[in-house]
Amino acid sequence: MSDQIYQAPMVRRAAPNFRVIAMIVASAMLMENIDATVLATALPTMARDFAVSAPAMSIALTSYLLSLAIFIPASGRMADSFGSRTVFRAAIAVFVAGSILCALAPTLSFLVLARLLQGMGGAMMMPVGRLVLMRSVDRKDMVSAMSWLLVPALIGPIIGPPLGGFIVTYLDWRWIFYINVPVGIIGMIFVSIYIDEVKGKASGPFDTIGFILSGISLGSLLFGFEMSSHEGEGAFSIFLIALGLIFGIAYLKHARKHPSPIMDFSLMKVPSFGTSVIAGSLTRITQGAQPFLLPLLFQIGFGLSAAAAGQIVIATAIGALAMKPMAKFVFSRLGFRRSLVLNGIFGTIGYGLCAAFRPDWPMPLIFVVLVLSAFFLSFQFTAYNTIAYDEIDKERMSSATSFYTTFQQLMLSLGICIGALALHGSMALSGAETPALGDFSAAFVVVTIISITATFWNLRFSPTAGEEISGYKAKPAKGVAKG
Repeated sequence: MSDQIYQAPMVRRAAPNFRVIAMIVASAMLMENIDATVLATALPTMARDFAVSAPAMSIALTSYLLSLAIFIPASGRMADSFGSRTVFRAAIAVFVAGSILCALAPTLSFLVLARLLQGMGGAMMMPVGRLVLMRSVDRKDMVSAMSWLLVPALIGPIIGPPLGGFIVTYLDWRWIFYINVPVGIIGMIFVSIYIDEVKGKASGPFDTIGFILSGISLGSLLFGFEMSSHEGEGAFSIFLIALGLIFGIAYLKHARKHPSPIMDFSLMKVPSFGTSVIAGSLTRITQGAQPFLLPLLFQIGFGLSAAAAGQIVIATAIGALAMKPMAKFVFSRLGFRRSLVLNGIFGTIGYGLCAAFRPDWPMPLIFVVLVLSAFFLSFQFTAYNTIAYDEIDKERMSSATSFYTTFQQLMLSLGICIGALALHGSMALSGAETPALGDFSAAFVVVTIISITATFWNLRFSPTAGEEISGYKAKPAKGVAKG
C-alpha cells in the first residue's frame, strides 16, 4: 500500500505538467548559478564600498562554497523527513532571505553571514530540485525534463559575468541580490501549485558525526580547489586539500559502521549510478575548467576586451540551448551507451580544439567550434544526469540525488583547480610571469586528456541501460533468444 501511495501523485500529474515542473526547478537553479557568477564581477566595486581590499572580498565567494559543502549531503535526509515540496520551497525562501540580507549588508562581516545563509538555501535547492523532478516526472519524459536542468549549469557561468558588469556599471551592486526576490517569490508560488508533497522512509538515526566529518572534508576540498586558482595561495590551497582528504578518509571509516550514513557510498555499487558518477566526474573536469580558461585566453592571449570575450564565450550557452529539443530523439535512436561514447568523444575533442585557437583564426570559426562543443557535451550531461537514477530504488532516491550533486559540485571546482595548475605549471616551465598562448594550449590539452578517459567508463554501461527512459531497444546478441 505504501508503494501505491508513493506513486499516486506521479501518475496523476506527471504527463501534463512535466515541462512546467522542469522549468520551475531549472529556474531556481538558474537563479542560483547566475547569482554565484555575477558576484565575481562586482567584487572590486563592493570592496570599495566596504573600504576593504579587493582580495579580501574573496571570502564572500568562499563562504558560500563552505555553506554548500556542509549542507548538500544533508539535503536528501531533509527531503525524506519533511517532504520534497516543503524542503524545496523552504530552500528557495532561505535563498531569497539570504539575498535580501546580502543586498542590505552594511559591512563585509554581515555580507559573509548573509552568504552563509544564502548558501544553505542553495545547497538544498540543487539536489532537492533534482529529487522533485525525479519524483514528479514519468520515466518516459525523464530525458526531456533533465535536459532543462542542464541549461542553468551551462549558461549560468556564461551569462553571469556580463550581467554583473551591466549591473555594476549602470545600477548598483546590491541589485545583484535584489533580482532574486521576484524570481524566488514566483518560484515558491509555482512550487505550491504544481509540485506534490512526497516523503521518504527514514532508514535510521541522523548521522551527526558523518555530517560534521563530511562538512569539514568537502568544505576544505572546495576551498582548496577554489584557492588554487588565485596567485600566491598555493601553500594554503595544498593545506586545505590535504585537510579535506584526511577528514574524507575519516568519514569513509565512519560511514562503514553507521546504519544510514549522510553520504551513502554503497550507491556506487549500483552499476548505472556508479559508472555515471565516475564518468561524469571525469567529464566535468572540462566543464569546470572551460569558464575559467576561455575568458582568460581571449582577454590575455588575444588581447580582447572583457565585453568582446563575453560575446564569444556566449557561444557555449547557444550550443547548450540548441541541444535541448534534440536529446530525446538522439537517445531513442542510439541508446544511452552509444550516445555517451560518441557525444563524449566529439564534445571533449571539440573543447580540446581550444588549444589550437590563435588570434589569426576567424572569429566565426571559433564561435562555431564552441557552439558544437557545448552542443555535444550538453547531450553528455543530460545523459549522465538521467541514466544515473535508472536502477535506483524510490527509497534511495533522495540519498542518491544529494550524493550525485555533491560530487558534481566538487568536480566542477576541481576542474578550475586543474585548469589553473596546468596553466601555472606551463608558465613555470617557460619562466614566464604572464600566460602566453602556448600556456593556455597546455592547460586545454591537460583537461581534455583527463576528460577523454571517461570514454573507458562509458563503454562499461550496458547496451540496454535506460531502455525504459529512452525508448531505445538494443538488438539482442546473435544466438540469444529475445527476452
